[in-house]
Amino acid sequence: MLRDELADLAVFHAVAEEHSFTRAATRLASSQSALSQAIRRLEDRLGVKLLARTTRSVNPTEAGEQLLATLRPALGEISNSLAALGQWRDKPAGLVRITTSRHAALSILWPAIDRVLGRYPDIQVELSLDGALTNIVADRFDAGVRLGESLEKDMIALRIGPDLRMAVVGSPAYFADHAPPQTPRDLTRHRSINLRMATRGNLYAWEFEKDGHEINVRVEGPMIVNDADMALRAALAGHGLACTIEDKVLLEHIDQGRLTRVLGDWCPPFAGHHLYYPDRRQLSPAFRVLLDELRKPHLA
Repeated sequence: MLRDELADLAVFHAVAEEHSFTRAATRLASSQSALSQAIRRLEDRLGVKLLARTTRSVNPTEAGEQLLATLRPALGEISNSLAALGQWRDKPAGLVRITTSRHAALSILWPAIDRVLGRYPDIQVELSLDGALTNIVADRFDAGVRLGESLEKDMIALRIGPDLRMAVVGSPAYFADHAPPQTPRDLTRHRSINLRMATRGNLYAWEFEKDGHEINVRVEGPMIVNDADMALRAALAGHGLACTIEDKVLLEHIDQGRLTRVLGDWCPPFAGHHLYYPDRRQLSPAFRVLLDELRKPHLA
């Protein structure tokens, strides 16, 4: 296959995945006109239409979808093989892309990344902080970090954090006017901060368990947010109860009397953060360095 043909296939792959000549041009550090010419050459060479263009989007035709299905794994393998050649360098180098929740990024990933970047100046790490579940293969991430109960199938999973617990909290000012709930069902009489889930867009049903008995409660209140930090801030301001992950910041608020915890006996531990990645991909030297750092006991 000629070099120009490979380049044109790479252009088609980028445009088809981005559904946009503009975004693909940015991704490839090229111009829209150059990409348009490459697509025209490829379509003329193959004798089929590969992309259907409208004023708003660009989508693969049926023939384009067939070609894209072949290109994705092939170009992925080429990319991974090129990255793996970095093992012959004196020092690991390259880009590591990870999708993660904000909580995991701050509490688990950042300490490891800080140490890796300090030792390996040629490694670059891109973190995409997103609460939604992401297809890491399609979106070209090396790995994802999610709670153990949310892991994708057919992935290698590495536990990188301890068990976690949820905590229901409210401010002293709030409890001055509202009796603390004794059971999860009492929450229906309270003002609470709702959390909208990123993946499905639904409101999070607060989950409780005690002595094998599980209860999910739909709460109501003055605010709906899609960020746990904002829910915590609203609770600190006295606007209602929040249900959030127990961590160092939350425990400091409780210890210093800014928040009061309730229903603690209804919040058992659950599987914490895991790093997951495809088992069929070669690991780049840069990713392997970060993986080894995350395996160290001081992060458990």
